[in-house]
Order: sequence, then C-alpha cells, then structure tokens
Amino acid sequence: GWAGFLAFVVAMLALDVFVLHRRAHEVSLREAGVWSVIWVVIGLGFGGLVWAWAGSGTAQAYLAGYLIEKSLSVDNIFLFAAIFSAFAIPARYQHRVLMFGIIGALLMRGAFIAAGITMLEAVHPVIYVFGAVLLATAVNMLRGDGHAAPQHPRVLRLLRRVLPVTDQLH
Repeated sequence: GWAGFLAFVVAMLALDVFVLHRRAHEVSLREAGVWSVIWVVIGLGFGGLVWAWAGSGTAQAYLAGYLIEKSLSVDNIFLFAAIFSAFAIPARYQHRVLMFGIIGALLMRGAFIAAGITMLEAVHPVIYVFGAVLLATAVNMLRGDGHAAPQHPRVLRLLRRVLPVTDQLH
C-alpha cells in the first residue's frame, strides 16, 4: 500500500512539473482555483479509498488530518508570496520554483524525520533538546521587531562558499 501511495505521489509531482507545467507561464487565479479543486477532490477521493480499505475509523482519522493540514497550509501562501517578492521571482516562474521547493521540502522533511526518529530511539532525552529549540524559536518569533531579513544571512554566506550562487535570476 505504501509503495503504491508513494508511486502515486511521485507520478503526480512528475506530471505536474514535467507535463502540465512544462512551459513556464503565469498561473491565473482561475487556473489556480481549478487545480486546487482537482487536488482537493483527489485528497478526498483518497479518503474514500482509505474508508473502503481500512474502515470508517481510519478514514475519519485521515480526513481529520487532511483538514488540519489543509487549514495549516494556508499560511504558507503568505510565506511563498514573501519569498517570491524578496527574490523578485517573475510570475511566470513562480509555479516551477514552488514545485521544486516542495519537492526539496519533502525530501528534507523525510531526511529530518528519519534522523530525528533515529536520534530519539538512540538517546531519548534528546526530546528535551528538540523541545528547547522549538520554545526558543517561538520566543524569538514573538519578540520579533519586524526587521527585514538580513541581506546575506549566514546560511547564504556558507552556501556561497560551496555552491556557485549569483544575485541574478537565471
């Protein structure tokens, strides 16, 4: 089941990136709305498959998680808009940048989850370190003075030493 699910997700990402949006174009509000409806229908349809395969309790858990994730993802729209604006990404390239960002985020999330689980199983008290990092991050976000991000953050300076990075859009 998991292999089929993973294959489906990879196939949908490949279809979106390499077939449906092969040519860069500005995505209209109507097009974005239509695709949003299509993906929601696919997500809800998967919930129907879960119900048929594993029963109503598992399907309810899936749908609850789906709705929570969907509602939490709305704040990402503002983050994407801020990033696109900060890096002056033209509208015609925003979908491509977004999709490769999503793919990168999925890969990194998988790697960090695997590393975190391994670390928690090996050294359980590390959960307190993870909690402290989350609390410190929350405090820093709450105390934020609204200053703009630095022009060259440390991570970007480190990347510039390792990767060929430019300030120009290519």
